[in-house]
Amino acid sequence: MNNTVNIALQILPTSKNIHPYDLVDKAIEVIATSGLRYKVTPFETVMEGGYDEIMNVIKLAQDACYAAGADSLMTYVKIQSSKIDVSIDDKMHKYE
Repeated sequence: MNNTVNIALQILPTSKNIHPYDLVDKAIEVIATSGLRYKVTPFETVMEGGYDEIMNVIKLAQDACYAAGADSLMTYVKIQSSKIDVSIDDKMHKYE
């Protein structure tokens, strides 16, 4: 996959001592510093870019949650790919 894709990431961390939102914030920090275009929503964060690049960011986001104290993670990924580039704007322009 060499075209631009959209990948939605939802990480649901658990910890005995840390609120899940604080752990999710660590994952979003990784995404924010990745240089990828992204959009945070109430249930997931959608990223736009190259497939391999985004998958690496997903790994780093999971690592950040564990480093911040997560005991476990449920990670859900949705991928939209096409023979042509896929953009967040294609789906969102009429709502923003």
